[in-house]
Amino acid sequence: MVFDVLRRKIGRLCTLSSAWMLICGLFAVPAFSQTLRLDITEGQIAPIPIAVADFTGLDGKPSNVGRQISQVIADDLVSSGLFTAIDSAAFIAPPTSPSLRPNFSNWTPLGAKGLVVGSAFIDSDGLLQVEFALWDVVSQRRITEGGGSAEQAGVRRIAHQIADFVYEEFTGDTAYFDTQIVYVSESGPAARRLKRLAIMDQDGHNHRFLTSGLDLVLTPRFSPTAHEIAYLNYFNDEPNVYLLDVASGRTERLGSFPGMTFAPRFGPDGNKLIMSLAEDGRTDIFEMDLRTQSITQLTQSASIDTSPSYSPDGNLIVFNSDRGGTQQLYIMRSDGTKVERISFGEGRYATPVWSPRGDIIAFTKIYKGEFYIGVMNVDGSGERLLAKGFLVEAPTWAPNGRVLKYFKQNPTAEDGTGGETYIYRVDITGFNEQRVVTPSFASDPAWSPLLQ
Repeated sequence: MVFDVLRRKIGRLCTLSSAWMLICGLFAVPAFSQTLRLDITEGQIAPIPIAVADFTGLDGKPSNVGRQISQVIADDLVSSGLFTAIDSAAFIAPPTSPSLRPNFSNWTPLGAKGLVVGSAFIDSDGLLQVEFALWDVVSQRRITEGGGSAEQAGVRRIAHQIADFVYEEFTGDTAYFDTQIVYVSESGPAARRLKRLAIMDQDGHNHRFLTSGLDLVLTPRFSPTAHEIAYLNYFNDEPNVYLLDVASGRTERLGSFPGMTFAPRFGPDGNKLIMSLAEDGRTDIFEMDLRTQSITQLTQSASIDTSPSYSPDGNLIVFNSDRGGTQQLYIMRSDGTKVERISFGEGRYATPVWSPRGDIIAFTKIYKGEFYIGVMNVDGSGERLLAKGFLVEAPTWAPNGRVLKYFKQNPTAEDGTGGETYIYRVDITGFNEQRVVTPSFASDPAWSPLLQ
């Protein structure tokens, strides 16, 4: 069973992309010690000490590209809050090749539980050649190893994928480092903000803009494949829904929706979009079939039904509505039947988003003049508030359902200054809140699935 899991993992590392070519995996080894695995659903956890040695070149010495890979791996793991990287200044004679067995007496005194070693160099064809090995220092066993060839532009991505392997082996959970974030980049004064779509790796690197800023854009959403992004483009004060192909930059206009009150989200199969539209003084939830562009109305109520989100299996939809007198969260079947209220706490609830795992729902809560990001179980129990601020909005899930990103906005002063927006991330435990650095102000983040 462990070997099957490793084959699946190596297979993901070896997936072809624009930055990858001629990939071949190396497999290993024995079962991993279960005593080191973590339960990361609740509470604060002592981080696992891990050593990430600089990857070496053909001469057995650290290479420049090897140092870059090692740094990205360490940064990814530390950012999760579940690992602490041991200072490389304390290392004693790291292995000069991933094929060599480490001298564990050099690592045990440092308190290391895991050791990552590897090699990285540019070959005569200009390709990046990488190998790595992950060792369990406690059991003195090699957990996994792998390798492959990539274009030099793929250096950060291969590092993210190796970090994914380490994360998965030590937590027993799926990882999220080989992912991207699309968001709305904002610049200029609060009253005249220039807004354009931007995309970056989950750690803020490889940043690029997707739109020019000539039109107002809002609320981007990744498709389940991460190949497309749906977003709103306002032209002549009218909301238009567009699809953008991430690789080519080509866009397709799906239609104009003058009564749109909440941006569309993809269904789990990528063939449908769900949204809320206002017609004749009523706001209801509608579904669009992307293959036929036909639209089906799912709710018919005198109340305001908005901000819908599918469950991972597509069988259920969570949304918010004031049908009970105050803004609360409801769940219904995907055909609009069997509507049930799930939130009963104080305050108003909005923008629910179903976890990719299907076990919990993230939401925005407004209570006594403050905004919160929180999570609750699908039946409404177990509510936990994770972050708060003057305005916190737009929760979006990491593909493993264990980390959230969102944005915070500062108050705007009477003279028009202020109103800055920044992206943050937090664990579902409520710990490890961090700001994500972007070139300018940022809002409306959306987290991609694992890249393919």
